[in-house]
Amino acid sequence: MSDAELVLRSTRVITPEGTRAAAVTVSAGKITAVLPYDAQVPAGARLEDFGDHVLLPGLVDTHVHVNDPGRTEWEGFWTATRAAAAGGITTLIDMPLNSLPPTTTVENLRVKQEVAADKAHIDVGFWGGALPDNVKDLRPLHDAGVFGFKAFLSPSGVDEFPHLDQDQLAQSLAEIAGFGGLLIVHAEDPHHLAAAPQHGGPRYADFLASRPRDAEDTAIANLVAQARRLHARVHVLHLSSSDALPLIRAARAEGVHITVETCPHYLTLTAEEVPDGASEFKCCPPIREAANQDLLWEALADGTVDCVVTDHSPSTADLKTDDFATAWGGISGLQLSLSAVWTEARRRGHGLEDVVRWMSTRTAALAGLEAAKGAIAPGRDADFAVLAPDETFTVDPAGLQHRNRVTAYAGKTLYGVVKSTWLRGERIVADGEFSEPKGTLLSRPR
Repeated sequence: MSDAELVLRSTRVITPEGTRAAAVTVSAGKITAVLPYDAQVPAGARLEDFGDHVLLPGLVDTHVHVNDPGRTEWEGFWTATRAAAAGGITTLIDMPLNSLPPTTTVENLRVKQEVAADKAHIDVGFWGGALPDNVKDLRPLHDAGVFGFKAFLSPSGVDEFPHLDQDQLAQSLAEIAGFGGLLIVHAEDPHHLAAAPQHGGPRYADFLASRPRDAEDTAIANLVAQARRLHARVHVLHLSSSDALPLIRAARAEGVHITVETCPHYLTLTAEEVPDGASEFKCCPPIREAANQDLLWEALADGTVDCVVTDHSPSTADLKTDDFATAWGGISGLQLSLSAVWTEARRRGHGLEDVVRWMSTRTAALAGLEAAKGAIAPGRDADFAVLAPDETFTVDPAGLQHRNRVTAYAGKTLYGVVKSTWLRGERIVADGEFSEPKGTLLSRPR
């Protein structure tokens, strides 16, 4: 402890061994030790004592659409990373769309990195994209440091990022499996979507019927079959259909390398509460019924669903029309994700240790960052959130850092107030006051 520059102390520190009173020492941006609470503070070290507030590892959000460059009026690295920091997130991985250009070549990745470099308040990495015509670009992108590759199995909503049919999926997945990469998949089957009733208009029930569970279930079944055949690693994005859970459990049992995420909106919002015309609740796949939500929580508890990520996908307010068929589909959740999940988790009898596992430890592992992120342990980056878990606040859109402050959580009372967020031992936000950007651009660990 003699070389410690900083000591963070709390009566409740969430470590891999459990929650305990502890003093966490930091030097050169890394955690050097987790010591007893009353360990002597060395001369020259600064002490930060958080009392009974919880010290938890900074969250790692592996599913964020920053949209920068090209659609920066929707979001941007400056605003997205500020919102993330305000919500206790210290690392995000940016999706390859809806920016222009999409992250589908090394040249486009470099454009994205150059734009992000001086705007990132937290650490930022990048997913690549798998398109019908860019198989030749996948290995170069992997070598350039993307964390994996995203593909759609149904139309993405933007013309520059077309979806893969089953033959194209097999071709891309074979290439990615050949160099040990990861394919992350928006799994909805286009044929089932086309066969579903498409009424349009403001009724949420009509929109829900247009994105049926069997579209997800069939797409996941096809993905499992391809992964099994090619011995490939795949990850199911934003699972909303609980009907797919038995299939996922069976695939895991036979050794298919498949992981699964879900999102705060599927865990905390229900179809029954969505007002007609309220397209701030629109996302694809959709928010489903309360009974479906209960089964997602059970799957989180038993490990079938690995992790929780935001799928932060904002747009300008004018694109959130009252017609669910034409409104932009996406929910902004970066700043509120920890509080939203914690509010429902505590109601269902889960602890903050569970939330940390779902939103930090396992997401870090998904991205291959488990040596640096996702836990308060020696050798990890000194990334922290300080949370008052029993304090509440009512969501006021005006208080959000997102560029467009449209939110499905407006007016909701949530538990868990983030008091401060720390990146590599430096406080980057406290009580609404932000430091200058201190984030680093991350590459996939070699």
